[in-house]
Amino acid sequence: MSGNIRTQGGHGRLGSALSGLAVAVGCVLFLGGFVWGALLYQPYSVPTDSMTPTLGVGSKILAQRVDGDEVRRGDVVVFADPLWGNSPMVKRVAAVGGDTVACCDREGRLTVGGTPVHEPYLRPGPGGRTVASGQEFSVTVPEGNLFLLGDDRHTSLDSRTHIEDTGQGSVPRSSVVARVDAVVWPAEGLLDRPTGFAGLPGGISEPGPVRPLLTAIAVGAFLVLAGGAYGPVARFFAGRAREREKVGT
Repeated sequence: MSGNIRTQGGHGRLGSALSGLAVAVGCVLFLGGFVWGALLYQPYSVPTDSMTPTLGVGSKILAQRVDGDEVRRGDVVVFADPLWGNSPMVKRVAAVGGDTVACCDREGRLTVGGTPVHEPYLRPGPGGRTVASGQEFSVTVPEGNLFLLGDDRHTSLDSRTHIEDTGQGSVPRSSVVARVDAVVWPAEGLLDRPTGFAGLPGGISEPGPVRPLLTAIAVGAFLVLAGGAYGPVARFFAGRAREREKVGT
């Protein structure tokens, strides 16, 4: 009988140690995930409907803090430029420095360096036909600049509106403060990188670290809850075992 009691005690001490370890690791993952996220990401609210249907007006987004030199074609970026009002705006990068971006080809598509770009995210226009722009243009983007367009090409005020400005409507890469990775409200999840630009020089950017960040937070929360629940659950079953022993005697 006494040997059995010592074994159970040993198991109890091991369980308590493991539960404590789970809580400690969980706290590191949970709190570390939030700290990591705060360092890498900035929340924004989309101010206009120019990016519909990809981003609705008022949508809450997470944008990774990046240097403008990291931005590639197809990225949805947050930027601020004096010629555009100097307040944070959200647009998609259609072309980068050295590109000749034009619209439209015979099928209504945007072309970059003469290569047509498939843009399935665009809002259809009147009659259901999707065109990359209702306004024809052809611009060579200065080196170090970005040509930015909204996904709703029928209402967006973007680089097309500023073509007569210095830089032919483009903005310096240095004006970019972040790249959008996810839509948190409504909860639409990660923002896919557009494959239509993948065949162009430089390709498209890699997904941001949102998924591993959220995974770390979720695993951390689970470990904290599971480790914290061990004590009450163990005491419950120990009490049931003592009751059965009393009944048996």
